Amino acid sequence: MKILLLEDDILLNESITKYLTTVGHAITSARDGNVCLEILEKEKFDLLVFDINVPNINGLSILETLHAQKKIIPIIFISALIDIEDISRAFELGCYDYLKKPFHLKELNLRIDRISKTAKKEMHHKVLSASYSFNNENMTLYFHDEPQVLSKRQLQIIQFLAHNRGFVCSYDMFRESVWSDFDMDVDEATIRTEVNRLKNHLKEDFIVNIRGSGYMIKVPSL
Repeated sequence: MKILLLEDDILLNESITKYLTTVGHAITSARDGNVCLEILEKEKFDLLVFDINVPNINGLSILETLHAQKKIIPIIFISALIDIEDISRAFELGCYDYLKKPFHLKELNLRIDRISKTAKKEMHHKVLSASYSFNNENMTLYFHDEPQVLSKRQLQIIQFLAHNRGFVCSYDMFRESVWSDFDMDVDEATIRTEVNRLKNHLKEDFIVNIRGSGYMIKVPSL
C-alpha cells in the first residue's frame, strides 16, 4: 500500500518507515501537520497513519479538513494520549483504527493488512450496516447476502449514499447525482419522500437523516 505517515517523534518515524518499507509498503513520512497537508494536496495515498499530537496542525484537524473536502482515505491513528472525545470524533469522521503507544510494529502491519483486504473488497462491494451491503457492479442491495428488490430510483439513492459513505449528502447533491435525468429542479419534499419510502422498505435503518442538511450512511466499524 501507498502510506502517508505523520509522526513527529524522529526515532519512531524512522522505525515505522523502515519496518513498513521492509514488509513491502511504499511510505512517505512527515513530522509536521502543515507539511502533511501539502503532501496530501499533491499525492494520493491508500492509507494514512497519523499521530494525533503533532506540530502546527494535529492529526485530527487534518482528518476534519479531508472530511470537509469529501476525501475518503482509510486512516489509523496512533497516540500516547487517550482522549475519549478525540477518539470518538475521529471515528465519527471515518477513522478505521486506533493504536495506543507504545505498540509493536508487527501489530501495526497486521492492522494495515486487514484494512488493505477490506479496501480491495470494498472497491465494488460496500458494507452499509451489520446486515446490508451494496454491490456497485451489479447495482444490487443485499440483506444478509440475499438480493433485495428495489426500484431504479431507490437503487440510485443507495448507490449515491454508499459512494459517499461517511459524508452528509445535501439535497443539491441529490439533485445533481440522483435526479440528473430531470430537466427541472426537484424540490426537497420530493427527495425526502423518496428517501423515506426507501427507509420504510429497509429491515434495518442505516440511512441517517441530518435535519436540514440531507442524509448519510455512516462508516461501519471494522
